Amino acid sequence: MRLTALVLAAALPCAAHAQTATDSPSESRTAQGDVAVTIYNNDLALIQDKRMLALPSGRTRQEFADVSAAIRPETVTLAAANTAIVEQNFDFDLLTPQKLMDKAVGQTVTLVKTNPETGAESSESARVLANNGGTVVQVGNRIEVLNGTRRVVFSSLPPNLRARPTLSVTLDSGAAGPRPVTLNYLSSGFGWKADYVALFDEGAGKIDVQGWITLTNTTGTSFPNATTLLVAGSPGSDGGSRPRYGRNPSRAIPGNAPGTETARREQLGDFYVYPLKERTTIANAQQKQVGFLDVAGVPAGKAYFYRNGWLDTSDEAKSADTVLRFSSSRDGGLGDALPAGTVRVYMRDARGQPQFIGESNIGHTPMGSRLALKTGEAFDVKVQPTVVKRERLGGGDRWRTTMHYKLTNARSQPVTVELAQAGLDSWWDDTRIESESLKSDRTNSDEALWKVEVPANGEASLDAVFITRF
Repeated sequence: MRLTALVLAAALPCAAHAQTATDSPSESRTAQGDVAVTIYNNDLALIQDKRMLALPSGRTRQEFADVSAAIRPETVTLAAANTAIVEQNFDFDLLTPQKLMDKAVGQTVTLVKTNPETGAESSESARVLANNGGTVVQVGNRIEVLNGTRRVVFSSLPPNLRARPTLSVTLDSGAAGPRPVTLNYLSSGFGWKADYVALFDEGAGKIDVQGWITLTNTTGTSFPNATTLLVAGSPGSDGGSRPRYGRNPSRAIPGNAPGTETARREQLGDFYVYPLKERTTIANAQQKQVGFLDVAGVPAGKAYFYRNGWLDTSDEAKSADTVLRFSSSRDGGLGDALPAGTVRVYMRDARGQPQFIGESNIGHTPMGSRLALKTGEAFDVKVQPTVVKRERLGGGDRWRTTMHYKLTNARSQPVTVELAQAGLDSWWDDTRIESESLKSDRTNSDEALWKVEVPANGEASLDAVFITRF
């Protein structure tokens, strides 16, 4: 599949393709070594940074600059031959004008003023009294509030105020000499998800899909030329996206089912790994997209679906949902396990241009799954449910409810509407359908489903009587 630039621009407004080692001008200035980053879905990443250090024998303090500003210091491990960690400190107080003034409270600084006419500079010493919403200084016997007409000159940097996030480690080395040192730690501030661009050809019953990894870095640190692995899953967490075929099936659109096929991808425990093909620069405060899926001609179909809540009645007809169905199976499907993300669907208009028609989220989806995604609400296909009669049976807790459903179709082709009546469970699991004008399929204890054929430019109706406890 090759979607037009219009589709990709609309679907991925922040797209920036993976960078290689030559993309980042800051690489030569980083203190990092050979970096590998494994990013998970739950705001977590594993950083592995291998640096070459010349270590003396005995105890020495080594500083690892350019670690993530969102590092979790308690997760740090260090591996080096004949070397052990004695103590470590993470200096996260980064150098900023505000922090510099905060550290200068109680100290003496120099105030410099420039004459706007002559350019001559004059200076005087001042003692910083406070820096809370403004800087208060004492100059001689007077107290002043700095107003921006003078600049402040400091004689030195305060201790523990760093220009870059720095991890200080005290090492005990059994021998002197250069050796590789690998620093491992967990960090928040990373995230990734999948974005899918789908082009649906209704006439051919086919769909073309491109999958993109959307990668973000808000750690405060850039990682140039990094080997990058993406893990679809949330280790140590019960959060994340819920698949549509999970609990409460009556809330899902029919047609979703988990697959049982094993994808040809690297696995890490119970998670799938999506390695980027090339090294990439994961710059701070950046979002980028990298392609990972490109398939064409996958069988797909459109359906119309309407779910009516229990005792829901309407004076006006309501639009049916438009549903796109396809598979992730190896044979006749996308042929891959799909990470959680957003599927954006396009169709070509009469001029052949792809136009956006809707989007839907998916959870982590095994290969071989069936997917049914709502893409919008139909303009021409309507359903009007009506509660015709409610009567109590024998003065007890049993009720007879008569429902009428009117379906209309303003399209020039006939359609089939999947009509579901929900709310039949009521905790007792003994609801029954006394009569119905069209045979239903009891998809679960809470719902009955009818497939109603509605002629072109016409209408159809359905009647059903339910016996319930309320």
